[in-house]
Amino acid sequence: MHVQEWLETVPAVSIYLLVGVVIGLESLGIPLPGEIVLVSSALLASQHGDIDPYILGACATAGAIIGDSIGYAIGRKGGRPLLAWLGGKFPKHFGEAQIAMAERSFEKWGMWAVFFGRFVALLRIFAGPLAGVLRMPYWKFLIANVFGGILWAGGTTAVVYSVGVVAEAWLKRFSWLGLVLAVAVGVTSMLVLKSRAKKAAAQQPTTLAPEPEPVPVAD
Repeated sequence: MHVQEWLETVPAVSIYLLVGVVIGLESLGIPLPGEIVLVSSALLASQHGDIDPYILGACATAGAIIGDSIGYAIGRKGGRPLLAWLGGKFPKHFGEAQIAMAERSFEKWGMWAVFFGRFVALLRIFAGPLAGVLRMPYWKFLIANVFGGILWAGGTTAVVYSVGVVAEAWLKRFSWLGLVLAVAVGVTSMLVLKSRAKKAAAQQPTTLAPEPEPVPVAD
């Protein structure tokens, strides 16, 4: 049983809560498949009238914005030690290479890294906590967080739901293709980011041991 088949057995209210909580936790900094859950739920809403796409999109948006805000607060309070702790718990997501890549993105793009990071799996996990650690002004973070959350969560729900309604008969037979596509996009983005993270880490200046002072030679 894949995700969408399991969602079909869950009441609509539970799906709204599930989407909001999973996306909120992912935005907070916990590696969870928020995008897969959102795409699956939006496809399900297009085929079953019990699920309201507007409520679904609103829950996804609220989870994204609230989760990112909590992540920002935790990052601002925890600072660098928090990143070190996360690196120990989730080395594949918060390793030195991944953090180096994310920091370079923030240094280059600022608040735009928060906005566009919403559309990239790895940066979606990093954005809130890292913005807090780097002491980004909250008003800048909030603007990018709100608009990014609305566009990503609301936009994804609207697009997937619309496609599902138009191609309902086709999706009933091959609905798993939507999930496969979502997973493929997510995996591809993760691989690209991982490669870039390694390059970013390799470009970090290394600390060299000081050269020994020359010993004076007696005449």
